Amino acid sequence: MADARLNGTVVAFDEHRGLGEIEAGETRYPFHCTQIVDGTRTVTLGASVSFRRTAGLGGQWEAAVIRTR
Repeated sequence: MADARLNGTVVAFDEHRGLGEIEAGETRYPFHCTQIVDGTRTVTLGASVSFRRTAGLGGQWEAAVIRTR
C-alpha cells in the first residue's frame, strides 16, 4: 500500500533510459518515467515534485504518481 504524498526534488534523470531519482530529506527514491502523471515522460533536473512512496522490486522504496509542484 502506498504512503501519503511526499515532497522532493529531482536530482537525477536519464531521459534516454527513463530512469531518475528524487531526493526527499536525506533519502533518494528511484523512479521510472511512466510514473510522471502528466504523460510527458520527462522532468527537469531540480524540479520540485510530490510523489507517493511505494515498494518496488526487491523491497526497495520507489517514487510513484509523480507530479511537478
